[in-house]
Amino acid sequence: MASSKEYLDFILEQLSDLEEISYRSMMGEYIIYYRGKIIGGIYDDRFLVKPVRSAIALMPNAKYELPYDGAKEMLLVDDVDNKEFLTGLFNSMYDELPVPKPKKKK
Repeated sequence: MASSKEYLDFILEQLSDLEEISYRSMMGEYIIYYRGKIIGGIYDDRFLVKPVRSAIALMPNAKYELPYDGAKEMLLVDDVDNKEFLTGLFNSMYDELPVPKPKKKK
């Protein structure tokens, strides 16, 4: 089941206090980037983030869920209505996220 554009728009609005939020559509789902790093995504209208230490510390009771079959587990963000929480979550996670790999030249 693909995610709705309405849910994406809602999440992007909740993240509007942050600069450099972007997304990429991929097979009906959405990958969310913060300042060039993948932070998580929207899968089946669920907002999932990478399970880095800071995210686990801020959401100790978060459920681990699979974004799709064969993927690594990610943390389900339940408190999507709390704009301040989401801003803090993204800021705390940023330094722990891997730097994107450079694209190979063709």
